[in-house]
Amino acid sequence: MEQLPKLYTELADWWPVLSAPEDYAEEAAFYEQALRTACAFEPKTLLELGSGGGNNASHLKKHFQVTLVDLAPGMLAVSQALNPECEHHQGDLRTVRLDRQFDLVFIQDAIVYMTTEADLRQAMQTAYLHCHPGGAVLFAPDHTKENFKTQTGHGGHDRGSRSLRYLDWTLEPNPDGTYLYVIAYLLREGTGEVCCILDQHRCGLFSRTEWLQWMKETGFEACGVPFMHSEIPPGDCEVFVGRKPALRGVKSLHK
Repeated sequence: MEQLPKLYTELADWWPVLSAPEDYAEEAAFYEQALRTACAFEPKTLLELGSGGGNNASHLKKHFQVTLVDLAPGMLAVSQALNPECEHHQGDLRTVRLDRQFDLVFIQDAIVYMTTEADLRQAMQTAYLHCHPGGAVLFAPDHTKENFKTQTGHGGHDRGSRSLRYLDWTLEPNPDGTYLYVIAYLLREGTGEVCCILDQHRCGLFSRTEWLQWMKETGFEACGVPFMHSEIPPGDCEVFVGRKPALRGVKSLHK
C-alpha cells in the first residue's frame, strides 16, 4: 500500500464535511442484510477493517457489537468521536491481528487500496483469521474489471462554519492493473479563507473470477452479490460475500 491519500491524513478533519453519516444509511442496511444472510447463525459481533471515519459503523452498531480498525490516526479520531461506544484499533488491514474472532468481518471500499494480488490475498487472510467458523465476510470494491467505467463527479456540502466543494475523476486503468481516482477540493473555513487541494488515490482492479478464486483459496465459500442502492443502476456494482466453513452439520452458503 502506498502513502495514504491526503483525505485520510492532513484533510481527515474535513471528512465529516465531505461525508455525513446519514448518507450511509441505505448502503449500511444492504451490508447488514447481506452479511446476515451469509452467516450460518445469528451474528452478534462485527469487525470492520479499513473503517475510515466510521459512517457505516454508525448504523451497523445498532445491530452488532462493532470493533473498528483503520490505518490512519486522523480517521480513527473522527470515528471515535462519532462512535465512542465502539472499540477502535490502529492497524493495516493486511497485517493486523487482534487475536480473537468475530461473527462478521466487513471491508468496504478500503479494499480498493489493495493494488496487487499479494495485497488482496493478505487482506482476505486477515478477514479469514478473524472470522468465526460459520461466520461471514463481505468485501465491497468500487469496481471489478468487468464493470469498470471512467467517470467524473462533483458536489459539496456546507456543515457548520465550513464548506467543501469537489470535482473528481476516475481515470482509465493502467497497464499494471491499477487505476487513479483524482479529486480536487475547494475548502472554505469559517474565516472566509479558501484553499484548493489536489489529491489522488491509486486503486487496485481485479476481475470477478480473481475475486472468487482467491476467496476460495483463502478458505471461504464465496459468491458475488449485486449491490442494490437507489442511486446506482442495477448491475453496475457487485460485492463479494464469503462464509468461513462451519462445523459439521451447518448448512453450506450455496444451499
